[in-house]
Amino acid sequence: MPGYELINKKDELREINKIFENGSVFFRQGFDKIRNGIFKTNDFEKLFCKKINSKYALAVTSGTAALRVALSTLNLNANDEIITQAFTFVATVEAIIESGAKPICCEIDETLNMNPDDLEKKITKKTKAVILVHMLGTSGNLNRIKKICRKKSITLIEDTAWGLGGKYNNKYLGTHGHIGTFSFDYAKAITTGEGGMIVFKNKKDFLKAKAWHDHGHENNPKVPRWEDTRNSSGFNYRFTEIQAAIGIAQLKKLSKIISLQRKNSKKIWSEIKNLKGVFLRKSPNNCFQTFDALVIKFDSKEKAIKCRNELVKRGLATKILPEATTWHFAGDWEHIKLGNKRKDLKFSESRKILEKHLSIPINCFMTNKNIKNIYLSIKNILD
Repeated sequence: MPGYELINKKDELREINKIFENGSVFFRQGFDKIRNGIFKTNDFEKLFCKKINSKYALAVTSGTAALRVALSTLNLNANDEIITQAFTFVATVEAIIESGAKPICCEIDETLNMNPDDLEKKITKKTKAVILVHMLGTSGNLNRIKKICRKKSITLIEDTAWGLGGKYNNKYLGTHGHIGTFSFDYAKAITTGEGGMIVFKNKKDFLKAKAWHDHGHENNPKVPRWEDTRNSSGFNYRFTEIQAAIGIAQLKKLSKIISLQRKNSKKIWSEIKNLKGVFLRKSPNNCFQTFDALVIKFDSKEKAIKCRNELVKRGLATKILPEATTWHFAGDWEHIKLGNKRKDLKFSESRKILEKHLSIPINCFMTNKNIKNIYLSIKNILD
C-alpha cells in the first residue's frame, strides 16, 4: 500500500507541471493546437503496457470502473452468470451486477484466492466469464484456473487491484487471462488518488471497451469530436491528464516499492517465523509476491483476533484480516443478492480459512521499532 509514501514535488509535480506549461489541457484527447503534443493518458497507457508486457491498455476512473468496462466487452444479459470468489472487495460483485449478469461466488483455498475445485462445480451453461482476484499481492492457482476456462471456452478476467507487479511463472499478473484490471486508489502499490487500468490481449476487446468507456465515441480522426462516429452506447469512465501525470511518475517507482515491501516483509517474517503456531500464508509455486501485506496463519481464530487486538494496543494495524470482512467476504454481505443457491451462501469453508489469518500492512518505510512491536504483539499471544 505504499505508493503514496513516495509522492514528492520532484517527480509527480514535475509531470503535472508539464501539462500547465503546455496549454493546461486536462482532457485526454483533442485541443491539439494548444497542448503542444502533451498527451499524458496516452503516455501512461503505453508505459503501463511496456512495464507488464501487454499489448493494449486503457486507463479509467477506478478499479471498479475497470471491472465494469471489462465486462462491457461480453454482451451480457440477465441470464448470464459470472463466477468470482467469496473473498474479494465488494466492487468485484458490484461490477457484475451493474453489467446485468448474475454474480456467483465460489469458495477460496489456502492461498486465500479462488478454489479451482469449487470453480469447476459452479460452472454451468450460463457461465460467461470467471473473475479471478489476486488478493493481497499473491496469485491464485492460475495453471488450473486457466485450464478450466480454456476447456469450457470461458473468458478469464484477472482482478489485479492488489497484485500490480506480481508474477506467476515469471509472467505478470493481469496478463494471463483475456483481460486484466488494476486499481490506483490511495491504498494501492501505486496511486493516482483514484484510477484504474485495463489490459487486453486482443484489439477487438480493447476498441470495444475504449468506445464504451467514452459514451461510445470511436474518436474518428477524420471528424471533430462533436461529429464523431459510434457503434454503441456507453458511459463516462474517462481518465484525466492530471491523474495520468501522477501515474507516470508513480509507475517508474513500482520496482522500488515492491523491493522495499519484500525487504520489510522478510524482516518481519525472520523475527516471527520461529514462534510456535504461526505460519506463512500458502502461495502457489512459481509465484512472485508483491507483499503489500504479510499474511500469516494461526492454528485458531481466537489467536488471530487476540493478535489483532494486541497490535492495535501498540498503535499498529491489520489490513482486512481478520476485522474487515464486511467489505471483503461474500458470507457477510446481507445487502447484495448473489446468484448462488441458498445452501451455498454461507461459504463455510472460506470463513474457516479466513478466520485463522491475519494480514499485516507493509509500508516502504518501516522502523526497527515497528517491526519489533509486531514481533512482540504476536509473541505475547503465542507464549
